Amino acid sequence: MTREQKYQAFRTLHERTGTFVIPNPWNAGSAKILSALGFEALATTSAGFAFSIGQEDSTANLTRDGVLQNAKEIVEATDLPVSADLQNGFGPSPETCSETIRLASAIGLAGGSIEDATGHPSVPIYDFQLAVERVEAAAETAQTHQFLLTARAENFLHGRPNLEDTIRRLQSFADAGADVLYAPGLPNLEAIREVCASVSKPVNVLMGLKGATFSVEELAAAGVKRISVGGAFARAALGAFVRAAYEVKEKGTFTLATDAISHAEVSSYMTPPKH
Repeated sequence: MTREQKYQAFRTLHERTGTFVIPNPWNAGSAKILSALGFEALATTSAGFAFSIGQEDSTANLTRDGVLQNAKEIVEATDLPVSADLQNGFGPSPETCSETIRLASAIGLAGGSIEDATGHPSVPIYDFQLAVERVEAAAETAQTHQFLLTARAENFLHGRPNLEDTIRRLQSFADAGADVLYAPGLPNLEAIREVCASVSKPVNVLMGLKGATFSVEELAAAGVKRISVGGAFARAALGAFVRAAYEVKEKGTFTLATDAISHAEVSSYMTPPKH
């Protein structure tokens, strides 16, 4: 499929009735597996990518070039629409956010997210007005590049559990032109339901964090359109890896092969996408 066809398919997923899951591969191989398993769209994960290159997940450790190269490899591994985690747009200015969207579109992405987290612990969230201006600039570019923009309000991931401010930001991001709204880390179904009821655009919810976990059915009933898992699949894979390594190191046994996926099955997922 062409990038334009992928964009249209991605937009259709958000416009049709019902809720869908958009899982997060961290490289081309995991993207191919998720594609083969029947998901309809994919999203990159900055955390999964960071772990794969031996870094912590932070704006200080991940460059725009590196994130986009990882996203490009995922795009080329699948025929599914791919949305990218573009962190905070890789700079504070609205102009930088706009340029990031343009570059993301150029590598074949169907969409991507811009967050309002600064990357600075002392002032973790951008001032409200600047946050809105950043989304507005990103949205203007997205609209001229057939790119589905997700705007993220990061309060709950940065020690600011202020639901009122989070909703205010999401509403303003929608007014600024964002296509999808996303507030990762919402604490419970009541908060998720309130967010969904307070905005007019589709809402993405993050699952896979410790604590409250809800089913697709429960989230759909709360009004959620899209469910992502962030770095959870990458961490699940690394959890299996660490447990296997501990077994070999501490016990000197190799029962890990019992739970491991077979070489033949992995190979079966690695066929080239049908462009």
